[in-house]
Amino acid sequence: MVQVSNTSLNLGGARRRSQRVLMQVGVRIRGTDAKGTSFEEETETLAINAHGALIVLKARLISGMKVLMHHKGTQEEQECVVAFLGPVRAGLAEIGLEFSSPRPTFWRVTFPPADWSAKHPEARTASSHRTEK
Repeated sequence: MVQVSNTSLNLGGARRRSQRVLMQVGVRIRGTDAKGTSFEEETETLAINAHGALIVLKARLISGMKVLMHHKGTQEEQECVVAFLGPVRAGLAEIGLEFSSPRPTFWRVTFPPADWSAKHPEARTASSHRTEK
């Protein structure tokens, strides 16, 4: 199931540049961790948007670090910057990655417009769609 969210990862409260879609996509992240050790780790996204993704990693990173994100479905690779460091749960840290350069087609998803809302009359959920049939 894919969900769309307006909530912001930015703790400063700035408006999002694109809608976030809660979607699991297999990725491989590689780079250098906070201790200067090279790492490569397979994970899945928690959320994606046109400018990056929210992931979880065992590796510990520092805000501003650069890593490479490999999309396991398309085999594309994109350089990213660590833009958000979230909580650590069960040994996995939430990390927000922002593409170093724009890649609007990296996820192969068409994102809703910035002013879209799940409360809009045209928005339909799977359950309301089933009941209308």
